[in-house]
Amino acid sequence: MTAPTTSPRETTSDDGLWHWRRDVWRRDRTTMVPRATLVAALGAGAIATLILQTSVVSIAYLLTGAAVAVTAFATVRPRPTQLQLAAVAGALALLAVAAVRGAEWLIVLCVVASWVVGSVALVGGWTWTGLTLASVALWLTPVRLVGWVERGRSRLSMGGGVKPGRVIGVTAISVALVALFGSLFVSADPEFGRMFDSVVPDVRVSNPVGRLLVGCFVAVAALAAAYLRRRPPTFDALAPGGGRPIARWEWVVPLVLLDALFAGFVAVQVRVLFGGDRHVRDTAGLTYANYARQGFWQLAAVTVLTLIVVAVAVRKVDRGNARDRVSARVLLGALCVLTLVVVASAVHRMALYENEFGFTRLRLGVMAAELWLGVVFVLLLAAGIRMSARWLPRAVLVSASVGLLGFAAINPDGYIAEQNVKRYADTGDIDVQYARGLSVDAVPALDRLPEPVRSCALNGIGIGVRDEPAWFEYNASRSRATQILRARPVGPCSPGFGSTL
Repeated sequence: MTAPTTSPRETTSDDGLWHWRRDVWRRDRTTMVPRATLVAALGAGAIATLILQTSVVSIAYLLTGAAVAVTAFATVRPRPTQLQLAAVAGALALLAVAAVRGAEWLIVLCVVASWVVGSVALVGGWTWTGLTLASVALWLTPVRLVGWVERGRSRLSMGGGVKPGRVIGVTAISVALVALFGSLFVSADPEFGRMFDSVVPDVRVSNPVGRLLVGCFVAVAALAAAYLRRRPPTFDALAPGGGRPIARWEWVVPLVLLDALFAGFVAVQVRVLFGGDRHVRDTAGLTYANYARQGFWQLAAVTVLTLIVVAVAVRKVDRGNARDRVSARVLLGALCVLTLVVVASAVHRMALYENEFGFTRLRLGVMAAELWLGVVFVLLLAAGIRMSARWLPRAVLVSASVGLLGFAAINPDGYIAEQNVKRYADTGDIDVQYARGLSVDAVPALDRLPEPVRSCALNGIGIGVRDEPAWFEYNASRSRATQILRARPVGPCSPGFGSTL
């Protein structure tokens, strides 16, 4: 009886969390973890255990991310490409936001974005499918990782037959002895204590179980990152193939009608779209809230519609036919340009809304999202001109990362506080309760308010760490806020003080 043959595109690997085709992620039975990789991963885990507190926004995020990057890109082959190094720099720049900004919601966004950009740096990818799977690739490696480490056990022995377990034991005993006798000497002589403190990190072991879990997670993540660099999958192979072209009239007719609809909407709604303050005041039953929300939902609907139409149309256009290419460029380009008009309208509406009622995180975030979507439409226009979108997924990811860094650079909480302080100077209105919910980034702006408004606004903003934080807890925004509040302590606040935006 003849044994059945296996097609290259059939499932042949069972050593991962999922089963993968051979052209996506081949079975790994030979590679072994290098000693340098294991040491670097354990070092990254130790750094995270000692300095990283998820509840404290600080430079520790950047230091931990740098340790993981060193493990993945400096201890395994092949050498990283310039594009990979640029992506790593972007991922670390996103983590660096935690060293200069204090808004936790912003740091969460930056950490997630850094994870995605770093994962793409490890795995690569040119398609939407490839980039999406690359962002979760670290979660797909545990079973393969066990085999990788298991096969490398012979490399873990050091010269002279010293076993890794003995090294770990000696290290633990040495640290314990130094800590014990060091604490006794510090208590016995203040001068020695100052010298001891200057060379020994000030590590406070709060929540030791949680810290140990974080350290283990970082160590495993560093190992997984190194493995992905050594044996990266090819997730682009799972992307759907090109669509089958259809007759020109079958896609031209819907696009012509859609362009006409968009053009008619923009033409008829010019007064509504760009009427601004006067249009809102002159139209019965129209409020700033409705005016802004209509623009936002128009933008959301048009965005989804445009992306779907472009994605489907490009797959159905015969790009080998010159007339089809020209028709697609004209019709899809017009659709994107009309969409940009609605983007501009939505941004204008939100600006009017903020000027009338003040700034909040949601309003500023919506504004930033609208501007970024405008950039996406410009990228779609460029893809339409070239009739090639191979670069588009990466371009969208880069634009999102750069946009988030720009958003962090303007200091959202500080900008919100700054604008609301200016509005208070003009109108005498400020939402004190909302101001209390801002982060330490808002302290410099709120400090310029007159009393008792200043104390009421700053009353709810905490610093989050002790007066003399360790070096690895450094955060520029928190440090500046601490100096301000030390110079001018917060005074009493009258009960019920405040107004609504």
